[in-house]
Amino acid sequence: MTPISVVIITFNEEKNLERCLQSIQSVADDVVVVDSFSTDRTKEIAIKYNARFIQHVFEGHIEQKNWAITQAKFPHVLSLDADEAIDETLKQSILEAKEDWGAVGYSMNRLNYWCGQSIRHGGWYPDRKFRLWDSRKGSWGGINPHDEYKVQAGCSEKHLKGDILHFSYYTINQHLKQVNYFTDILAQQYFEKGRKASWFKILINPLIKFIGSYFFQKGFLDGFAGFAVCMISAHATFLKYAKLRMLQKQSK
Repeated sequence: MTPISVVIITFNEEKNLERCLQSIQSVADDVVVVDSFSTDRTKEIAIKYNARFIQHVFEGHIEQKNWAITQAKFPHVLSLDADEAIDETLKQSILEAKEDWGAVGYSMNRLNYWCGQSIRHGGWYPDRKFRLWDSRKGSWGGINPHDEYKVQAGCSEKHLKGDILHFSYYTINQHLKQVNYFTDILAQQYFEKGRKASWFKILINPLIKFIGSYFFQKGFLDGFAGFAVCMISAHATFLKYAKLRMLQKQSK
């Protein structure tokens, strides 16, 4: 059987971490929690579940996750966020993969929860994520804060049955606060890469985002929650380009 390390990065995750750690008990051979100096009960909860608790200065989502992998005991890694957990079907799929490791890495679907309701439309599901892999064959990349694990060219991948359960936002205010935080980072990343925000993008892209997610991706089937999620997604698109536009103006 292939042993795996479960790697989790945290900052003030006392509300979520216990659920995450409970869910991986049957599949993990090693658990490491890399923390950005939390001030709540995160450390206490990690130690309660026999996780190795390591603190490290946060330099970015991609940077932190790549550093965290270096702390794993085993090269085969399952990466989770503290506000995620794995369902029973995914647990069984992971156990089967450990018995017969037939690919460099495995993807899985993620089911997102918004204010207590699962969101199955609007582009929020199946939300496929690549989270179980041989860490010797890849690394985290992407654009902060939207990290993405990338394996070397030619490496085999398979998809597992089951879902990561993502308890993303408990309130609308929490969602809006996160959108503001993420769009700050993303606008800065775009600016540093030389991307531009035209008036067209600021005016039209949010509308395109809402129409696409609410109508074409059937966000309306999730009721009020679906409408709210699609509206906030459109708002995030506006903020991203509006903030980039301000950075452009400030640089002149």
